[in-house]
Amino acid sequence: MRLTTCFHLVRTSIFAAACVSLAGLAAGQQGAPELPAASPKARVEQRVGLTDFSVDYSSPGVKDREIWGGLVPYGEVWRTGANRATKLKASGDFEFGGVKVKAGEYSLLSIPGEKEWTVILNGVADLPGTRGYDQAKDAARVKVTPEKAPARERMTFLFSDSTDDSTRLDLEWAGLRVSVPITVATSQQVTKNIDAALAEAWRPHFASARYLLESGGDLAKAREYIDTSIGIKATWWNTWWKAQILAKQGDKKGAVAAAQEAQKLGAGDEIFDGFFAEGVKKSIAEWQ
Repeated sequence: MRLTTCFHLVRTSIFAAACVSLAGLAAGQQGAPELPAASPKARVEQRVGLTDFSVDYSSPGVKDREIWGGLVPYGEVWRTGANRATKLKASGDFEFGGVKVKAGEYSLLSIPGEKEWTVILNGVADLPGTRGYDQAKDAARVKVTPEKAPARERMTFLFSDSTDDSTRLDLEWAGLRVSVPITVATSQQVTKNIDAALAEAWRPHFASARYLLESGGDLAKAREYIDTSIGIKATWWNTWWKAQILAKQGDKKGAVAAAQEAQKLGAGDEIFDGFFAEGVKKSIAEWQ
C-alpha cells in the first residue's frame, strides 16, 4: 500500500472517531436532566422612599452541617452566600450602617465573628467569591452584633421595618440574624424633585399658547396662557411667543418690547443664537 494511501486512511479514521465522540457528547448533554442547584439564585428588592435597593445572591443550605465557625469560619472574609459574592444595588445615595455610600452596585462581603461581624460593601461589584478582594476598594465597613433568630435551612436576605426614609437589611441563616440599618434622604430628594418640576412649570402654559397661535386658535386664551408661563419663569421662548401673539393681535408696540426682551434673555443661548436671533431681529424691524 502506498504511503499517501495509508496516511489518508489514518486521517479519515481519526476524523470519524472524533465525530462519533462529539455526537455522543452532544447527545449526553441534550439528555441531561435539569436538577436543583445546590445553592439556588435568590433576589430581594425594596423601594425606600424614592430609592430602589436589590440584593442578588446564591442561597446555600445548612444540610446538617455546622455553619458558624465551621462551614463559615470566624475571622475570614466571606462572600456572604455561595458561588459569586453577593451583590447589593442602590438607585440613589444612601447610608449603610451610618456610612455614606454613593448610588451603584457593590459586592456585599462580611467577616463573621462569634460576638461581632464586619459587613462590607466593596466597589468591585462582580467579585468571584472573595478572590480578588481588595480592602482599599471598600465603600463601607460596618460593625454589627449578631442576634439569635429562628432556624432557616437556606440563607436568606430580607428588607424589614421599611419606611419612606429607612429600612434594615437582614441576613438570616442557621439560627442567626445579622442586620444593617439603611437610610436615605427622601425629604431632600422630594424637595429637589419639586423644585425641578416647578422650575419647568412654565412649559405647559407656553406649549398651549404656542399651539393656539400656530393653529389659528383663540388669541385671548393664548395671551392668558403665555402671561401665566412668563409669570412662572420668563424665558426667551415664552417671551418671543408673547411678542408674536401681541403682533397678531395688532399690538405692534407691545410686540417690539417683548421681542427685544426675548433678545436679552436669549443672548448666548445656542438655540436662540443659531435658529431664532435673525428672525426676531427681522420681526422687530417689520413691527416698528
